[in-house]
Amino acid sequence: MTLKGLAAALIPLVLLGALIAAIVWSKPADAVRGVNVPPVERLTFQRVTLEPGAIVATVMNDGPDDLTIAQIQVDDAFWTFTADKGQALSHLGRTTLRIPYPWVEGDAHQVRVLTSTGAAFAHEIPVAVATPTATSKFLGVFTLIGLYVGVLPVAIGLLWFPFLSRLSSRSMDFLLALTIGLLLFLLVDGAEEGFEASQALPGSFQGGVLFVLAAGAAYMVLEWVGDVLKKRRGSAPSTSLKSSGGWVLALLIAVGIGLHNFGEGLAIGSAFSLGEATLGALLIIGFALHNTTEGLAIVAPLAREKQKVGLGDLMKLGLIGGAPTIAGAWLGGLVYSPIWSVLFLAVGVGAIAQVTRQIAKQVGKEAERGRAFTSTPVLAGLLAGFAVMYVTGMLVG
Repeated sequence: MTLKGLAAALIPLVLLGALIAAIVWSKPADAVRGVNVPPVERLTFQRVTLEPGAIVATVMNDGPDDLTIAQIQVDDAFWTFTADKGQALSHLGRTTLRIPYPWVEGDAHQVRVLTSTGAAFAHEIPVAVATPTATSKFLGVFTLIGLYVGVLPVAIGLLWFPFLSRLSSRSMDFLLALTIGLLLFLLVDGAEEGFEASQALPGSFQGGVLFVLAAGAAYMVLEWVGDVLKKRRGSAPSTSLKSSGGWVLALLIAVGIGLHNFGEGLAIGSAFSLGEATLGALLIIGFALHNTTEGLAIVAPLAREKQKVGLGDLMKLGLIGGAPTIAGAWLGGLVYSPIWSVLFLAVGVGAIAQVTRQIAKQVGKEAERGRAFTSTPVLAGLLAGFAVMYVTGMLVG
């Protein structure tokens, strides 16, 4: 690039910097608002953990103005506290408050932070449970939960492959449509969870916009990955399983479901970490039934091609789809962060949207010309997919 071209690129940036500096120096908003108008204060709780004899809360200033934490109440009583980064917070400033308080396991508690202006911000602890630490027992329990609700159900669903590979063409139309119904349910369910999680983010993070953009980015990245795999398929020997379109699609479905299950594990782990959930036997059974259908969705494209698939290949797909549940539970239980929850749920939604589109294209090829989504097998499959996920989802929700 020539010196003239570089100057043309830098001049707008220099002028923009000068404009921002002028705004900061002149403070036009303060002149309009006046000196007697109270500051806009918004304090959000990022994480609240319970230690023996203490409540630890990380808070962030989500408002445009500076604020100062003056007092703290726990269950309507004032308590002493320490702040690791001070009590004065600028915009997006964070501090961790340590409150020596004899909380009672199983009871509900409320923490209220009062600023120097008298504004109060509250956080409810519905069920007080000591926050887990990274011990071998903790990791073992969450690994077991991940196996129960993620890995094993998906693996069991994969075992339908021998049966599915013997189905007729019309039955395969039904099966592919069933897969679309399963994935569409996961898509809607994940989007609902994602937007709900985005509401818990501080307003400065624009949770809804972040969710949509992350989902769109995941969709485009998986689209690119699919194109790369298809090109490699074209250069691979035609007898290779990895060269088949069914394998590529099954792999993409496994990736999409794995990302969804990572977000699911993240939610399970964070709920335990925050003392907001307990996994009873009925809930675990619900997760198992719900996620077994995901294994069915993974093997459907392989069954359509009626190609021989080894047990090792099925195990790889099962691990891709189910193992992320364990990793998500670990991360959610140890390092809970609302923004990560939103991002991973968004990535799962974007990935599932992409693979749903790919399967829909396969249905279009399989069904009768001109009436791909109005034929009886396809409509029946879609409705069956919705119904299966809805019924099993009732046990989870």
